[in-house]
Amino acid sequence: MRPAHDDALDTSHGAILYLEDVSVSFDGFRALNRLTLDISVGELRCIIGPNGAGKTTMMDVITGKTRPGSGRVWFGQRHDLSLLSEHEIARAGIGRKFQRPTVFESHTVFENLELSLRMDKRVRASLFARLDGEQRDRIGAVLRQIRLEDHAWRAAGLLSHGQKQWLEIGMLLIQEPALILLDEPVAGMSDAETARTAELLDELRGRHSIVVVEHDMGFVAEIARQGKVTVLHEGAVLAEGRMDEVQADERVIEVYLGR
Repeated sequence: MRPAHDDALDTSHGAILYLEDVSVSFDGFRALNRLTLDISVGELRCIIGPNGAGKTTMMDVITGKTRPGSGRVWFGQRHDLSLLSEHEIARAGIGRKFQRPTVFESHTVFENLELSLRMDKRVRASLFARLDGEQRDRIGAVLRQIRLEDHAWRAAGLLSHGQKQWLEIGMLLIQEPALILLDEPVAGMSDAETARTAELLDELRGRHSIVVVEHDMGFVAEIARQGKVTVLHEGAVLAEGRMDEVQADERVIEVYLGR
């Protein structure tokens, strides 16, 4: 399956996301310092680094929450994200999950996914119309993906923390974003939930482009086996490469991993 939305992005150059010399300052503090970064189509990229390294600001810039003071941010070749609103960026095919799950707790798991489907710009029916067979099949497929098929009619508020995280990922997936941004997706999860989340992301690899910001180094090592890890420090890329290369980098050891 090719990544969603790629026909509209013209990503023939191979990069779905490209940040070039992006700088952001808050009251004299430079949160991003000429950050340059690119994410390939279908890639799963892990972003790590100490607190204050610029990880959240980077995500905010990509989703339009924060405007860069300078630099360029491109989604494919057609979308200059610095010119788009948060809503326009979401419609273009970028989905973001924050650290704390934000699900509709009084609604069932199925209803949460249905509500997210209704917000999809390609679903023209009103919120009160009945789902057709194709839409039900789409929800069913996502339920299986996020391991919540047996909890479809359970209130979301009764789910475990990890299950709520999976549901929120499902609420993104049902809109078929080309690029998914995940902020500390396994924070607060049990070991079993963390392992299942790693399996889920591994299944999504190649079908979506995924950026994962995470502090759990065991989890990062698990999901980054086939790809790159980027280390941010003081708003710029400190190191980038395979997990073993990053772990052996003296600069990374000094500022983040320790000895």
